Amino acid sequence: MSDSLVNNFQRLAKYNTLANRRLFETCARLGDAGRRKARPAFFGSIHGTLNHIMVGDRIWLARFAGEEVPSINLDAILYEDFDELRGARAFEDERIETFASGLDKEFLGGKIRYVNNEGKIYVDPVDLLVAHLFNHQTHHRGQVHDMLTQTNVPPPVLDLHRVIKSTLDR
Repeated sequence: MSDSLVNNFQRLAKYNTLANRRLFETCARLGDAGRRKARPAFFGSIHGTLNHIMVGDRIWLARFAGEEVPSINLDAILYEDFDELRGARAFEDERIETFASGLDKEFLGGKIRYVNNEGKIYVDPVDLLVAHLFNHQTHHRGQVHDMLTQTNVPPPVLDLHRVIKSTLDR
């Protein structure tokens, strides 16, 4: 396990924060009715998908901390109020950055045993699961991005190299 993998995960944590900030700023302009409108997506709406990302992040951070994760529906609406969801998202992104800042080769070289929501037991490499944490977020942010194209609010630029570079240019 190399330091470059640790650095990459730390970069992805920063990207996650910045991309979520951009996405939530854009979604705020849409209004509640637009965020909740039924759309052809896994979680039925922009609001549902934003909540799902939070569900996934909390599950994985708990697993990484060695906690037992109670089964929760993956389509749970943790926050009905968008402003509360936005505040929780910012807090969760801080938690993810703190988690990533503490990563080391020893932890990433380990394995985690966990039970998924269907009751199946898995033992997977930590480095793969951390990569999944970030891939999962990107996957569902892409769905929100697509749903925004169906509205009158243009979606934000979320390309990793553009988002990261924009912070370096300041």
